[in-house]
Amino acid sequence: MKKIIIGLFFLLFALTTSVQAQDYNTGIGVRGGPFNGLTIKHFMTSTTAVEGVLSTQWSGWLVSGTWEKHAPAFNADGLKWFYGVGAHVGFWGNNNFPGYDPAHGNYTVIGVHGALGLEYTFEEIPFSIGADWKPALNLVGYGNQGFWGADMSGAYIRFNF
Repeated sequence: MKKIIIGLFFLLFALTTSVQAQDYNTGIGVRGGPFNGLTIKHFMTSTTAVEGVLSTQWSGWLVSGTWEKHAPAFNADGLKWFYGVGAHVGFWGNNNFPGYDPAHGNYTVIGVHGALGLEYTFEEIPFSIGADWKPALNLVGYGNQGFWGADMSGAYIRFNF
């Protein structure tokens, strides 16, 4: 199985090496931070994109979708800053969850979030790297409402098509 995944990765790399990474349409990758997971971004126009993230923490899942607006940053080729808004839903059921109450059982949150970040897209290879901050406001669920700000930053690397 490991050889198949590595082979598919190199096949995708070979098929997309002629693509200018600066103008990628879709990128898939991994995201690190307090909420680790998988990320996919798709550009609808040259300046607007949608991003989906499936992340894990506290033996549960957080699924988010974000609309983003991109613009050049610091007159540097390949570097863009972005901002956006989105929504998320999360499911947890672990005693590592902050404020865990065994009588409550599982936790669910539904909310909205913002996004602010920087992304660098390599011209020579079909990859991009970036970092962002996505402060969230939970409207339904754990504690009814709550603001998550400090733990909502992350960094990522994506393979671009």
